[in-house]
Amino acid sequence: MLLRLRLLLGSLLGGLLLLLVLCLGAQNLGAENQRPRLNLGIGSTPPLPVGFVVGVALVVGVVCGGCAAALLAPGSDQAPGRE
Repeated sequence: MLLRLRLLLGSLLGGLLLLLVLCLGAQNLGAENQRPRLNLGIGSTPPLPVGFVVGVALVVGVVCGGCAAALLAPGSDQAPGRE
């Protein structure tokens, strides 16, 4: 149980730190006319830099991968080698 909690908290904290660095780096980007909008079906986002969109996808992947690893980690009540 403790291993799962550590994996989950580590992935969430790592994703949060990556998102913070990404947001700080995206503030000083110029050339607003080259920023695409994302169509979400119910509306569209403000113009976002391509690097920000790719970075958010990376952060979501890190968090999802960490959560999957936490869910698939063996529990403390299971003996090693037994599923």
